[in-house]
Amino acid sequence: MAGIRDLTKNANFEVFAGSWAMTRAVQHALLIIAEAAKHVPPDLKASAPSVPWRQIHGLGNMLRHEYRRIDPVVLWSVITEHLAPLDAAAVALLNQLPDE
Repeated sequence: MAGIRDLTKNANFEVFAGSWAMTRAVQHALLIIAEAAKHVPPDLKASAPSVPWRQIHGLGNMLRHEYRRIDPVVLWSVITEHLAPLDAAAVALLNQLPDE
C-alpha cells in the first residue's frame, strides 16, 4: 500500500487517469492486495469486520478478468478513500499474528 501512496502522492485524478503506467501499476498493486486478502484466515477476517472483504475480493476479480474495463474513477476512489483504512486494518491484523 505504501507503494501506491508513493506513486500517487503528487498526482491528482487527471494526472492519474492520463498515465497508463501509473494506472497499470496501481491495478497490479491492488491485485496483489486482493490476492493476499484471499489468504487471510477467517478468524482474522472476523476480527476486522470494518474491512470490506467481499469488495476486496470482487475488486481482485475485476482486475483479473475485466482489467480492460476498469474505470480510473474506481481506482482513484480506492486510492483516495479506501487505501488508508485498509492499510490501518492490515497493520492491526499483522499485529494479531503470533511471532514466529
